[in-house]
Amino acid sequence: MPMIIDHIDKIARDKKRDVLLIAFDEEIYPSTKSEEYEARKNIIEWLEENHINYTKCGNVASEYGWESYRGQLYIDVPMDENNKQFQLLNSHLEYEDGTMKIKGLLYMYLPLEMAMKNAHHDEPGFWEKWAEDF
Repeated sequence: MPMIIDHIDKIARDKKRDVLLIAFDEEIYPSTKSEEYEARKNIIEWLEENHINYTKCGNVASEYGWESYRGQLYIDVPMDENNKQFQLLNSHLEYEDGTMKIKGLLYMYLPLEMAMKNAHHDEPGFWEKWAEDF
């Protein structure tokens, strides 16, 4: 079923802070059936068990093309090393040396400063005008 999901940079601008994103390596996970990735199902189950909010999201928006949704998840936890949920999330996803515990899972953060480079996307009618000119 079609749905509208926000790009991760839009979420950062709305939250007014850096944001966390989980995505999936295309070499390991094909672009189809992202909802069926076992790693994705497992991470969602873990997030829910640990009362960590998440939502579907797109990658950083681009004016040069578009991509299909590939299972990405915005993780609603501030990137703050003193935050208990952030500590829990990090310990679940990464080893102490920063390598990933789950093969093919990409755990990233987007600084608000970088997200603000697309702030013009939030202007009323921006995407409609973009689609007309595409």
